[in-house]
Amino acid sequence: MEETVTLPRLNEPAPDFVAKTTAGELRLSDLKGKWVVLFSHPADFTPVCSTEFLAFAKRQKEFEELGVQLVGLSIDSIYAHLAWLKDLEEMSGVQINFPVIADLDMKVSKLYGMIHPAASETAAVRAVFIIDPNGILRGMLYYPLTTGRNIDEILRFIRALQFTDRTGLNTPADWQPGEAAIVKPPATLDELKADEARKTEYAEYRRWYLRLKKAE
Repeated sequence: MEETVTLPRLNEPAPDFVAKTTAGELRLSDLKGKWVVLFSHPADFTPVCSTEFLAFAKRQKEFEELGVQLVGLSIDSIYAHLAWLKDLEEMSGVQINFPVIADLDMKVSKLYGMIHPAASETAAVRAVFIIDPNGILRGMLYYPLTTGRNIDEILRFIRALQFTDRTGLNTPADWQPGEAAIVKPPATLDELKADEARKTEYAEYRRWYLRLKKAE
């Protein structure tokens, strides 16, 4: 009988787990108070994954400035992880300083829906889970085995979530920090009419349902 792939759901608590990592035992719930980017890769010593790990490592300071803890994962052993990370450092001069989960029993991979049988029976797809300081799952990204992730977009995603939490505004397509953001539309006819009288208060007033303003 084929096993059903289940996925965690947005705006619900991220499934907790305890796992062995290259930095020792890790319990996800111990990271509450930080943002967490949990990302999986298909296998150690593979070319696309190698470029991704180096890209994450090179940008680790930017993640830390946003209060983010990076956590990697694949279905490989601790020894394979250690050998691969050492090899990446020797090849590039870049150190991998974030923990990498050794998920040999696929416990975490299955908990987070990282195993997609049509892609691979034994390797986790490229998944990214963004978890907020309260332990709530706020974002998910999935990529096929063939396609490396864009670190700029993951950083932008986190900045957008943090901006929305701080201001109550929503971010439009391609939003970058410092740009105008979307005000939630009025919910009643009276609110709509009152709002139309204040058009000049907005950076852009395109329609009653699409209004943008600046916020720090």
